[in-house]
Amino acid sequence: MSGTTPEVLFVCVHNAGRSQMAAALLDHHAAGRVVVRSAGSKPADQLNPAVVEAMAEIGLDISREFPKPLTDGAVQAADVVITMGCGDECPYYPGKTYLDWQLDDPAGRGIEAVRPIRDEIETRVRALLAELLPTA
Repeated sequence: MSGTTPEVLFVCVHNAGRSQMAAALLDHHAAGRVVVRSAGSKPADQLNPAVVEAMAEIGLDISREFPKPLTDGAVQAADVVITMGCGDECPYYPGKTYLDWQLDDPAGRGIEAVRPIRDEIETRVRALLAELLPTA
């Protein structure tokens, strides 16, 4: 890791669903012990409303978030880069830990389809946090 506080970057194509949920969940569970960012290789204009609703159901308000573009600087700053379907558009830098989480894309789906995606991300985020901060 780059220092005492690990940095994680979640990347998906639109930064409107999966990566936003993952960032919010890790930020919540890490409680300031991890620097968390998210970005998209082709950012959307706004977050998926069903994603915002699904996160509100579990007490996390992401309604003020917005899709952000993926930059080389964000990747370079991260210790761990987690991709979610952005394929070859995600830059690669030696020395970083890269994980690819195969998850359904919530784009165009309603709340009923988004909940299981959110729950799977929650499970993976908790496991990631246990690896990043084993004594937590």
